[in-house]
Amino acid sequence: MNNLQEMLAYNEKFVEDKKYEEYLTDKFPDKRMVILTCMDARLSELLPRALNLRNGDAKILKNAGAIITQPFGNIMRSILVALYELNADEVFIIGHYNCGMTGINPDSMIGKMVDRGVPSQTIRTLKHSGVDFTRWLTGFDNVRSSVEKSVSIVRNHPLLPPATPVHGMIIHPQTGKLDLVTEGYEFLRNAEPAPAAE
Repeated sequence: MNNLQEMLAYNEKFVEDKKYEEYLTDKFPDKRMVILTCMDARLSELLPRALNLRNGDAKILKNAGAIITQPFGNIMRSILVALYELNADEVFIIGHYNCGMTGINPDSMIGKMVDRGVPSQTIRTLKHSGVDFTRWLTGFDNVRSSVEKSVSIVRNHPLLPPATPVHGMIIHPQTGKLDLVTEGYEFLRNAEPAPAAE
């Protein structure tokens, strides 16, 4: 039985036995938070448990490295949707130690693409049409500075609701221990007051 068949068979029994009932909730996060974290498989169950989150407590977004690279990309859009449409009122960026995005090499990844069947001509065509693989496929050298950079993009976003706390943390992928990188409440307390509207 392949992965798809196994999933479908399990799902049929899951629904039949009404195992979904323990997860029933609505679309609004009970703890009013949105979390961006890494797609690392070690965090799938560990992160919510280490943060005392149950199903329905938070909007959890995942990508490779918990990285925000563009202030008007998909991740930032999802954060804004959570804040404006789904009643979240704080943002957590949670990277992790021993991340696969640490020191990732774009040239090596392109080589793997070609090895797995992407024609070299496709890579060349994309490069000539403006795709900057070095920027697009680059990870980071230091998880702390990566979290700080992503937090900064969110905090300085022109569409972020004023006084929204944006926190940065790093989780250990084996133990679940959290290290605080930057606290959003403290940042807001120390921020200069916005100029009065005219």
